[in-house]
Amino acid sequence: MNFTERKISVKRAIVVLAKNGIYVDDSEAGIILDFLYLISKNYSGNQDGRTYNIPKETSNKSKSASKSSNDVF
Repeated sequence: MNFTERKISVKRAIVVLAKNGIYVDDSEAGIILDFLYLISKNYSGNQDGRTYNIPKETSNKSKSASKSSNDVF
């Protein structure tokens, strides 16, 4: 896949990745950019009207444990 209208250049991607300890060459950076653009295209293309419930936080507390602690014997 070749995305001709890139907003991020391959050189800029290499610099950003290197700042985070990931060292790649031009071809690897191009593959990473293609992958990210593909994900972005698929994500923004999902306009079927459905909304997704994405929780802001998740709880590690078990539901059965919370119910049993409220029981009175």
